[in-house]
Amino acid sequence: MCTLTFAWQVFEDAPLLVAANRDEVLDRPSEPPARRDWETDVVAPRDSRADGTWLGYNEHGVVVGITNRWLDADIEGERSRGLLVRDALGAETAEEAVRTVERELVEQTYDGFNLIAADTNAAVLVESGHERRVRALSPGVHVVVNVGADGGYAVPARRQEAGEQQARNADAVRGALKPEPGERPAGWLDRAAAVLGDHEYGVCVHGDGFGTKSASLLWLADDKRRYEFADGPPCESDFERVAAEV
Repeated sequence: MCTLTFAWQVFEDAPLLVAANRDEVLDRPSEPPARRDWETDVVAPRDSRADGTWLGYNEHGVVVGITNRWLDADIEGERSRGLLVRDALGAETAEEAVRTVERELVEQTYDGFNLIAADTNAAVLVESGHERRVRALSPGVHVVVNVGADGGYAVPARRQEAGEQQARNADAVRGALKPEPGERPAGWLDRAAAVLGDHEYGVCVHGDGFGTKSASLLWLADDKRRYEFADGPPCESDFERVAAEV
């Protein structure tokens, strides 16, 4: 996944809203979101090749999502990053999910990534490459991409032009999705869905054999959990309600 946007503690009746595009090699097989009997009950899509996921939520209301992180020198990861997300979704809280990630990083090597773990009480960003940074996020709208998050970008020299453009795109998305006066959660998600598919913002990608394969919208509150999924680029694919819930 290359663009992960979320509003945390912005709306009183919806503490966590997520809008995300997944960019991937187009012929990499995957399954749409469904209920998964993993370590805990989870609703998530599945990477059919590595058996992990890039985004999901569990029965405890913990959301975990990941993007690749661009680095100047690749790390030869021993294990799929999607399996790390799956491991983290076994946690009962966002903080516990982060501890799971930190333990795994001691035991295994992973390619670079940016990972978000969030629930109604906490939101934490783990940036992992040749160095690691873990930071709690404040209430607000956040945008995570391959080069970083929320204006804190590390653009690798070998991908400078693309990285700088991605940073500008992320800033534009974050600016566009600032809450409007009197806005309700459903309205914000509608606007987020439109931004994800609007080529003006550069986050709906169409390349040669690579591009935006799907998009997700999540609504997490104590009394409401909803997942909507576009099985294709959001510029041309409709979001549909996922029947499974936990």
